[in-house]
Order: sequence, then structure tokens, then C-alpha cells
Amino acid sequence: MATRIPLAERMRPNTIADYVGQPHIIGEGAVLRNAIDQNNIPSMILWGPPGVGKTTLAFIISKQLSRPFFSLSAINSGVKDVREVIDKAKQLRDFQQGQPILFIDEIHRFSKSQQDSLLGAVERGVITLIGATTENPSFEVIAALLSRCQVYVLEHLSEKELLSIIDKALKEDEYLRKQQVNVKEHEALLRLSGGDARKLLNVLELVVNAAGGDPLEITNEFVLRQVQQNMAIYDKAGEQHYDIISAFIKSIRGSDPNAAVYWLARMIEGGEDPLFIARRLLILASEDIGNANPNALLLANNCFQAVNVIGWPEARIILSQTVTYLAASLKSNASYEAINKAQTLVRQTGDLSVPLHIRNAPTKLMKQLDYGKDYQYAHAYEGNFVEQEFMPEALSGTKLYDPGKNPAEEKLREQLRQRWKSKYEY
Repeated sequence: MATRIPLAERMRPNTIADYVGQPHIIGEGAVLRNAIDQNNIPSMILWGPPGVGKTTLAFIISKQLSRPFFSLSAINSGVKDVREVIDKAKQLRDFQQGQPILFIDEIHRFSKSQQDSLLGAVERGVITLIGATTENPSFEVIAALLSRCQVYVLEHLSEKELLSIIDKALKEDEYLRKQQVNVKEHEALLRLSGGDARKLLNVLELVVNAAGGDPLEITNEFVLRQVQQNMAIYDKAGEQHYDIISAFIKSIRGSDPNAAVYWLARMIEGGEDPLFIARRLLILASEDIGNANPNALLLANNCFQAVNVIGWPEARIILSQTVTYLAASLKSNASYEAINKAQTLVRQTGDLSVPLHIRNAPTKLMKQLDYGKDYQYAHAYEGNFVEQEFMPEALSGTKLYDPGKNPAEEKLREQLRQRWKSKYEY
């Protein structure tokens, strides 16, 4: 396959009709699709996992609306680059060439000052900003800029959508369609892609190249063998970014401090953002350790604050201390499971009424309607507890939090058993 253009780039869609996935925002009648059809798009943040089409969607929007298109990467662009683009956009607007679109990939990596430099141009309509991020924009984009943008959440591609991408590549790519390729098994291709269309096409191209032009029957075994032999080193901007962080988190969850600090070193040597690592530790401390060791969350939070102040290279010491502590700690996902169960229950049962006795009663009328009547103030009773129902009537007696089997939560279970009796028996 004598071409320097990667398959993922050759197969990049040029129209909405060719775009795969995200029907909730660009399907017929969807909100962003309507805005595009009306040529009235807002500045926006596209938030979603890697390889789901954020960059492609921005390009398609600019092409469909015949707008000038500028693209910057937050990894290697600064305030000067932003201002240069804004100056060019002003000139184009003066010549009535349509409001330019400025696409910023990985906008979460922009500093506050870099994001501030965009505000005036967005507010005055000099540019329409499209930012792409894999991180929650509520935490990573400054409030002033976020308030001027619509946030669209992009979802992982489904198995059906990923298979359609493979089929389309084999049928339409001018190089692949010349090969005699039969996809006998697709599970390994999909698993290695992790739902990332770009990664899926890269793996497919690697596998086809490995066949050397001979007829190829793609099996799971052949795919895994070729990928293992051609595995690339860690690159913070490359495809293994999410594989490495996954290995890192799973090593801590699996209580292996040696593997955890190894993957930490891989990220450090790859130039990863220390705050990205520290944020993941904060989440893990609650999701995977929780009440088995509440100090884990305190240490992770202090780590995040310290790393924010210190930065590289000294931040590696703080991260190492936190990583090894979290890995060695007892584990529990009981609180994580509790909120999952609670949210599922809410979706199933809807907006159940708050029991009258625990409603707020700030007015005389509310008191006349029995709001707050018969509420028993816990501190007025022995042990600061009195048994009463706090759930909606339809859910009376429901247990959502089931303490884990570790010393700290066994103590919590015993305290709960003393109060709530059989609800907290094993």
C-alpha cells in the first residue's frame, strides 16, 4: 500500500451524509443539524471520547456552510497564534466571506490566558469557535468562554457503526478495495479500537499491510499478533494515550503499586499533563477505594492541589506518593455502586413525592398543609437517632448503599445495623 496518507485520513467524511454516528445531535431534526441547515450555528464545545468525529464534524460544518476554516491545536499553539488567526478572521469578515470558524483541538489544554484571548472575538462575532475536548468542559473551560458556547456531547460509536466504517473502507478506499480482504472475525479489531474510529482504521491498515498484498482473511488471532508486533511507544498526543491511562488506573484498582508507578513513569516520560493524572487519581480515590479508606480521597485532593502549584518535574514525587498509597490501600466500590443504583431507580420511578414529614415548611400555609408535620429531630433522641422513613412511600425500606467487606466499612455496617436492624444484616 504505497501511500503516505493514512487510511483514517483517506476515509475522513466530507459531508453529513457520510458522517457516522451522533444521530442525537446531527440526525434529521436534531438540534445541531437544524442549526447547520439554517446556517445559524453557535460557538460550541464538542465533548466526547477520542475518535468519535469531533474534528471531522467541525470540518464538515465549515464546508457545508462555506465558511473560512482555521484550525489550531492547543498542544502547540499559544496566545500569539490565536491573535494571528483572529486578525485574519477580521480581514475575511471585512471582505464579506462569511463568519470564519476557528477550530481548537484539545481546548482543555489551553491555559486561562489563552482562553481569555478568545473571548472578545467570540463575543463580537468575529469568529465562530468550535472547541473539541475529551475532558469535562465544566472543569476545563473558563466560565466566561463556556457561557458563550453551546456544549454538544458526542457518544462512543456503536458496534454497528464501527462495522459500517470497516465495510465502507474495504469497499471504497482505492487501495483497500484492490486487496482481497475477508473479515472473518471482527471482535479483535473492535476491541483494540476501543470505540475510536481513527484507531480502528489504523489497526485495519496495519493488519492489511502485514499481509504484503496477498489475499487476507482477517481473524482475531492474526489481528492480535500483528498489533503486538507493531506496538508504538507512548505518545501523549497519540493513540496509546488512553491505553496507558487505562493500564495505570487498572493497576491501582488491582492493588499493584509496582505496575501503577511504572505506568506513571511512562506518562511522565511521555510528557503527560500532571493535572490530567491527578484528576484521574481523584476520581479513583472515590470510585475504587471510597469508604474502605476515606483518607485516600483526602490525599488525592491534596495531591491535585499540590501538583497544580508545583508542576513538573517535582510533581512526579507527589504523584508517586499518592499512586503508591492508593494502590496499596484497601478497595471498595460500594459508594460508586450506590449512586449507580440510585440513579437507575430514579430513572425507573420518576419524580416521586417527597414525604410530607421531611418537606421544608418556611411559610404558614405550608405548615397548615402538614409540611414537616411529625418530623422527628434526630438530635433530640438517644444516640442522635430515631427510626423514621426518609424515602418516598413507594420506595420504603429500599437499601442502596451496601458497605464493602473491609474493616472500615464493616464498622459502618455495624453502626447501620444497630440503627436499621435487619436492613444491614448480611
